[in-house]
Amino acid sequence: MTEPPGEAGPTEWSVPANGVGPWQGEPPNDPRYDPALLRDGDSRNVVDAYRYWTREAIIADIDSRRHPLHVAIENFGHDANIGSVVRTANAFAVDTVHIVGRRRWNRRGAMVTDRYQRLMHHDDAAGLLDYAARHGLTVVAADNVAGAVRLEQTTLPADSMLVFGAEGPGISEQMRAGADLLVSIAAFGSTRSINVGVAAGIVMHAWITQHADVGRSW
Repeated sequence: MTEPPGEAGPTEWSVPANGVGPWQGEPPNDPRYDPALLRDGDSRNVVDAYRYWTREAIIADIDSRRHPLHVAIENFGHDANIGSVVRTANAFAVDTVHIVGRRRWNRRGAMVTDRYQRLMHHDDAAGLLDYAARHGLTVVAADNVAGAVRLEQTTLPADSMLVFGAEGPGISEQMRAGADLLVSIAAFGSTRSINVGVAAGIVMHAWITQHADVGRSW
């Protein structure tokens, strides 16, 4: 995992969550469980099924059932939207989040979920597009531009790499030219665009509804 450094965010133990106290009764004889968490309790931002598990065990379990969906972030500023996209990608067990351009990013919006999510950095759009080509991924760029098809009327490829750009500049011309498919989200109000973190969540969920086995969700 090639993980770009980021600005300081919440620690594993400072995230507000409904935690659990020390394990009651005989502790489980299972290597997935962390002896310190069993003894002291677990206040981490994880689902109940992962309570008391080590971080390594959680990652291994998610890795065993990640979806073949990749998400890329391009042209983002130094803001919490990157963290928001990472957090949503973690919730949907996305294979990898790719960050294009600037290495450092504000992790606060990720709420520590970046510790469980595969992250990869690319210097530029060419690097990302090359990665997609080498791994057989269909590049789907989300942007409200001429020529984009409505997400609501589109079947997303199972092997998608969804690309999102910052509000305002959107994705780069190079990324737009290299994309296999352009999609847009239908809007009905006065604003030109919706928050990119929200947009990313909408498109990721559209892929989930089309390709994921929701019976395996928590």
